Amino acid sequence: MRFEGTSDYVATDDLKVAVNAAVALRRPLLVKGEPGTGKTVLAHQIAAAANAPLIEWNIKSTTKAQQGLYEYDAVARLRDGQLGDERVHDIANYIKKGKLWEAFTSPQLPVLLIDEIDKADIEFPNDLLQELDRMEFYVYETKELVKAQERPIVVITSNNEKELPDAFLRRCFFHYIKFPDRETMQAIIDVHFPGIQKILVQKALEIFYDVREVPGLKKKPSTSELLDWLKLLLHEDMPLEVLQSRDPSKAIPPLHGALLKNEQDVMLFERLAFMSRRNS
Repeated sequence: MRFEGTSDYVATDDLKVAVNAAVALRRPLLVKGEPGTGKTVLAHQIAAAANAPLIEWNIKSTTKAQQGLYEYDAVARLRDGQLGDERVHDIANYIKKGKLWEAFTSPQLPVLLIDEIDKADIEFPNDLLQELDRMEFYVYETKELVKAQERPIVVITSNNEKELPDAFLRRCFFHYIKFPDRETMQAIIDVHFPGIQKILVQKALEIFYDVREVPGLKKKPSTSELLDWLKLLLHEDMPLEVLQSRDPSKAIPPLHGALLKNEQDVMLFERLAFMSRRNS
């Protein structure tokens, strides 16, 4: 397959190259970038473009690598044994398949998404090295080797909360999704809001990029937050004049709750507005 983006996803040329290179090499595609830049959605769109099933493994701080392979429920087996349940004679009844097992044995070549791998313990990536490299693992309880007939397409996302081990990075094809420039952002907006008033988008983008460039901002608004903001502006039927004739003494943009996500940033804009009023 060759990934060229989809009607619902604007992929830059360098992202297309990265996806197609990872697919050709059958190496996991490690995608980093600011939150809200479309890392997780990318896996969904690759699956849609390839007409392939998507298997999602959402990583949490408590997730262990073994859970991606399988889990053996010894407690349930002991309980059933005490109750005289016939199921206890087959240990396979107490093996729960993980997402890697699902991907390795899928009847159709799947896309496996390992989402936000940096949330887990630092040893998590190392614990998956062999399985992702060989595309196989051994189930000791049932003495079974689970091996992929064909290497699945693996997409791994990271928000850069933790550094990933070098040995893990060597096994991946890496791509950093840069924050979209105005031209790319315009294309993304056109996909989500076809027919939207051009001058509204122009003014909204000016405000949005101005907000992102404010020094000291704790969390810069992302692409997904811009789309939410535009949706609200349209829903509230915000007059264009509100965006066109913004008062410098009112530094906070209208419906700012879609763009500013913590009190420190709101207070920063309030201070900027106060200073602007004092100087005017």
